Amino acid sequence: MPLLRDCRVVDITAGITGPYATKLLADAGADVVKVETSGGDEFRRWSASGADLRGGDSALFQFLNAGKRSVTGSAADPGIRRLLAGADLLVESRLGDDELDAVRAAYPGLDVVSVSPFGRSGPWRDRPWTEFTLQALAGSTAVRGLPGRPPVHAGGRLGEWIAGTYAAVTAMALRTAARRRGQGGEHADVSVLECMSIAMSLYSPLAASLSGTRTGTRIVEIPSVERSADGWVGFCTITGQMFQDFLVMIDRADLLDDPGIIDPKLRQARYEEFQKVIEAWTTTLPTAAIEEIASAMRIPVSPLGTPSTVAENEHFVARGVFLRNASGGFRQPRRPYLVDGDAGPAPRPAPRLGEHDGRIGWAPRGGTRARPDGQPLGGLRVVDLTGFWAGPSGTQVFAAFGADVIKVESTQRPDGMRFTSTRPPTVDGWWEWGAVFQGANAGKRGITLDLTRPEGRETLLALVARADVLVENYSPRVLDNFGITWDVVSAANPRVTLVRMPAFGLDGPWRDRTGFAQTMEQATGLSWMTGYPDAAPMVLKGPCDPVAGLHAVVATLAALERADAQGRGAFVEVPMVETALNVAAEVVIEYEAYGAEIMRAGNHGPVSAPQNIYQCGDPGADEWVALAIATDEQWAALRAVIGDPAWASEPELASAAGRRRAHDEIDARIAAYCAGRDPAQLAESLLSAGIPAARVVPAAEALDNPQFAERGFAERIEHPLLGSQQLPGLPLRMASRREPWFSRPAPMLGQHNDEVLGAVAGLSPARIAELRGAGIVGQRPDNL
Repeated sequence: MPLLRDCRVVDITAGITGPYATKLLADAGADVVKVETSGGDEFRRWSASGADLRGGDSALFQFLNAGKRSVTGSAADPGIRRLLAGADLLVESRLGDDELDAVRAAYPGLDVVSVSPFGRSGPWRDRPWTEFTLQALAGSTAVRGLPGRPPVHAGGRLGEWIAGTYAAVTAMALRTAARRRGQGGEHADVSVLECMSIAMSLYSPLAASLSGTRTGTRIVEIPSVERSADGWVGFCTITGQMFQDFLVMIDRADLLDDPGIIDPKLRQARYEEFQKVIEAWTTTLPTAAIEEIASAMRIPVSPLGTPSTVAENEHFVARGVFLRNASGGFRQPRRPYLVDGDAGPAPRPAPRLGEHDGRIGWAPRGGTRARPDGQPLGGLRVVDLTGFWAGPSGTQVFAAFGADVIKVESTQRPDGMRFTSTRPPTVDGWWEWGAVFQGANAGKRGITLDLTRPEGRETLLALVARADVLVENYSPRVLDNFGITWDVVSAANPRVTLVRMPAFGLDGPWRDRTGFAQTMEQATGLSWMTGYPDAAPMVLKGPCDPVAGLHAVVATLAALERADAQGRGAFVEVPMVETALNVAAEVVIEYEAYGAEIMRAGNHGPVSAPQNIYQCGDPGADEWVALAIATDEQWAALRAVIGDPAWASEPELASAAGRRRAHDEIDARIAAYCAGRDPAQLAESLLSAGIPAARVVPAAEALDNPQFAERGFAERIEHPLLGSQQLPGLPLRMASRREPWFSRPAPMLGQHNDEVLGAVAGLSPARIAELRGAGIVGQRPDNL
């Protein structure tokens, strides 16, 4: 039985973002019909490596559009209008305002998700763009790079994949409202830039506000990707204990007393020195030996995934993660979640252009527009056992869409993100000052329970009895050690859905390994695609955390649909690494299909040439402009802006291929032009000429622009301890909603113990007092 049993989707999108959104719907069982022009989606002819496709559809197109049907036409054509009349959902990125208005007027019960670079409103809505320039605007590029070198973008067009996942989450939320509450006819306007500003800048504006400083935008993680005796190996020491264990592992326990090494901020000044210390150990051992030692010490570790090795990784092979595409020509990652142990059907073929013209007979759905209340998940209750960023980023989406999310921590082990505080431990309540914690947990209620003790476990199960979803992202053994198994959860509430988000899955050789976002980037090829070509691959600063959280929301809402139909809950497994493999799929697919090894190229890339980041302002200033020329017309416009110098008129440069061959020479010429200029003014002059460009925005300033102000993306929220703070809302506007997405700040530790344990778990005040006296609940971390 498919998860989405009778869900009809019309897809009027192209490229990566929209097609990935509808791929996630198709993978869950939706009937997705792709509407193309007579020329077809441009990605039918796209290969990042420039491979000869020999007249066939590209491998990436086949991955993104597997299992869909294709018709040709426009939204005004009678055949397409008949499809819209029978559809539940329209996902679009190609309709003009008048076309969209006509569709919504003609089909008032149809839910619509629009996806565009800046959103369909605001002063920037029609700006020229590429994903490269959006990264610069989002505050992502500014945080990445080595001292003394230009900032560097994240490889793999990751922002477009992230935005596609947000669009799929939004579509599933609207689907749930239509199914559970009879609400339809909503329009959600998703902004790719807003998606990237949440997922790719690590709440830097909030961190700057909480810390009172706007400096230090570029921090290079160390240890990270390091040389081994036979290649590269990736580490992540996200906690102080992990870093101390790392020093012991590399036989440098003597550095445990060196504050210049222990303190991650001070460590930056000694980057080169410490790099040599690490390599003095790592280069003496092969990667496999380092993996064995580090994993035994619970230090997150991974071999560096490359185009030729990712699909051969022993853990992915053991779990059957990579499947043969229906074309037979390459392998691709499977659907990144399992429901009741099922990872879904084998990949189906992508459609030929217009293959299903005149062959789809959906009956009209009928109905009129419902009265949405802007809370598509209102009435849903989620018990949230997650920590750090991956799990909380997903459960926060539930809260923003109207669900009652109850965050469960303990005073013995609060959410680890509380301890990335911007205040020293000498400040009372310092554990409340973590930027990522505040950013990713707004909208929730918070309680504490010691789940290692029977009283805490029983109280949790009382909450589960009155919930729809229980979600956790502990290491696999933790929940079992608590005695909170699937059988126990189902006995407490047969209709509850349990969602588990292990780093690497619930079985396989890596089952018990610890892993964070950086580990996923290292394992999947994302790090391989990011960084300078003459230096080590780089981590991307955490976007794989929200990538995992968002995919978990899609999986949960899809599983709930089947659970509701069957009258019993579902068991959902969302391995973090498999979500990252899906958004990094291109690196494996290009190698599998064409033998091409996509790799890091600094700020160059396959979409545009020239494409780079150029220094502006005074010599040595950390001021930059990002520029990308994606078409011959944009090249002609750039020539005019810079005064049409003789070098730019060389016939070789008239074509994209010629410009790519001469990329280094062009870079030097453009760099000379940009030197000394104001980056914001230069970007505006380029944009006004139709050229994709952007000032490289410092991460701390990523929310400060007129586009976000017009769309209300940044929300002001009052915290009882932190005062008034600004944080990003959801990266979309909904037609029925005017109020902010978050009505409450992130909860203080145990803030809602009495409220939740009384009203939801049904405990008496006397019983709550007993639990408090026994240390089962509390409001202050233990052992401080």
